[in-house]
Amino acid sequence: MFDSLDIEKLKALKIRTLLDLALLVPSSYEDTFLSKKIEINKNLIAKATVLQSVVINNRLQVKFFLEDFKKEINAIFFKTTPYHKKLFSVGKSLIISGKVTTFRGLLQITQPKSIKNFNKIIPKYKAKLTQSEIVELISKYITKRNLKNAGLLDNEIEAILSLHFPKSLSEIKSENEYLPHILNALKSVELYNHLIKLRKKKVILEPICALNNSCEPFINNLPFKLTKDQLNAIDEIKKDLSNLQKAARRIIIGDVGSGKTMVMLASAMIAGSKKSILMAPTSILANQLYSEAKKYLSKFLKIAFVSQKETIGNINSADFIIGTHALLYKKLPSVALVMIDEQHRFGTNQRALLDNLVRVDNKAPHFLQFSATPIPRTQAMIESESIDISIIKQLPFKKQIKTKIIFKKDFNKLLEHIKSEINKKHQVLIVYPLVEPSDEVPYSSLQEAAPFWQKRFDNVYITHGKDKTKDEVLIEFKEKGDILLSTTVIEVGISLPRLTTIIIVGAERFGLATLHQLRGRVGRYGIDSFCFLYTNLQKAPKRLVEFSNILDGFEIARLDLKYRNSGDLLDGTTQSGKMFKWLDLAQDEDIILQVKKRVSILKL
Repeated sequence: MFDSLDIEKLKALKIRTLLDLALLVPSSYEDTFLSKKIEINKNLIAKATVLQSVVINNRLQVKFFLEDFKKEINAIFFKTTPYHKKLFSVGKSLIISGKVTTFRGLLQITQPKSIKNFNKIIPKYKAKLTQSEIVELISKYITKRNLKNAGLLDNEIEAILSLHFPKSLSEIKSENEYLPHILNALKSVELYNHLIKLRKKKVILEPICALNNSCEPFINNLPFKLTKDQLNAIDEIKKDLSNLQKAARRIIIGDVGSGKTMVMLASAMIAGSKKSILMAPTSILANQLYSEAKKYLSKFLKIAFVSQKETIGNINSADFIIGTHALLYKKLPSVALVMIDEQHRFGTNQRALLDNLVRVDNKAPHFLQFSATPIPRTQAMIESESIDISIIKQLPFKKQIKTKIIFKKDFNKLLEHIKSEINKKHQVLIVYPLVEPSDEVPYSSLQEAAPFWQKRFDNVYITHGKDKTKDEVLIEFKEKGDILLSTTVIEVGISLPRLTTIIIVGAERFGLATLHQLRGRVGRYGIDSFCFLYTNLQKAPKRLVEFSNILDGFEIARLDLKYRNSGDLLDGTTQSGKMFKWLDLAQDEDIILQVKKRVSILKL
């Protein structure tokens, strides 16, 4: 598409496709049409003849006659060169541009410019190349034919061409805002370009083998029924794993407590004696998964466990190996299925390393990723271009969690609530924003708050992200504790059946996705539970009020989009980075649906 001579310039602009270049829209425009009237404090562009030109006190003073207005205007140049004296010599006719003011009742223009290109709109670009270099690239490649060949629709082509080659500002902007049809075209072209790139990134690898072992004995043996969403996810996985030509690449996204573990175990059952591996981000999670596997799968499969501290069972003869990242440092047998829990907690390199560890003759294992971070429907629609997605929204039981925003005045009532829950043999979790004191955060830290709780209550446990004994603390708290003081280390982790109350200190400082993950620690088994969002603010922020009325993680993800930019969650990043410049994932579902439909029928 691009000439070899232009490649380096395009690299400097980080442009890889024609549509990347098309989307490099001007940051501003210079209007050089001749003015129809003279307005004070506004820019004037007019035909002018030099009547007088003198230098007084090193300043060039020029008197112009404005031909179209039959008026005189004075100009003053504070910075002059021989070029100015020659350009503005008596008798010269030219087009001048500058801001009009008044001085002693007379019209004046300060440091006017002489312009040659007039009666046109000149685009201005912010980029690492000169304006002339960018204009040259745009003129060369952004043509109707090229944009048509790139797959754009007629209305999109017209919008892109009008942005780069405007005949008037009114055709693209109104009061400095893009007209709706221009903005919509930018959104659809941006998404179309992104989806094409994702489609091209999708890697198709030959699997080590197809997996067809029946998971029905496992499902029928469970003491409870799986939800429809769980069964749908299992069916999608079955179809993936039975493919002889294409190794599965699927992410299963389920809300907190939606039963992803059962889907993992069903997947291991489908792999059967062809072997599978499941890697979890912490030893607590890995241990929990191992316990569930032993409980529900041990009559069907041989199971092994690997962590830094111990190895249980024989990993060479096991059908199903569960472990932490310690798996990356073991000599592993060939396995046909690799699963990763809480995939965003592992780096891309760690995931790839596990994948590569078990490859056989350039054939890849089937690969399933699991995440408890719900994403909005719009984002799932987009990301499905590069990876298959299963969504688990239904919960095995209805969560009974009351979410309430509380203030300083509510503290005594909160203490009474905590005492009441402890008397019922329930547990309480209090999450602090920091471990150590900080002048920048107007809340007690974990260290500052601990003595208060230890003085008033028994069985108070403390842990945080840098605590090397946190696993042991959490395990002991599960059995013996009443109150756990923690940071967000508890966000994803140990299952605590007796935990019914969570108090999040400085709740307004956390993102909605994090608040939802934290709230997901309570009410795991349908017990009446409580989430208190504590703030020092005088009035609760609107987003916290909306959050407190929603329990559905996917709705929370949609709400999160309203309040901050979205990032690429499937690549393991947070939602702080903005994926699109023009497209709004919270508002533009119709555009996403239309563009997805267009891309789905393309043959790339």
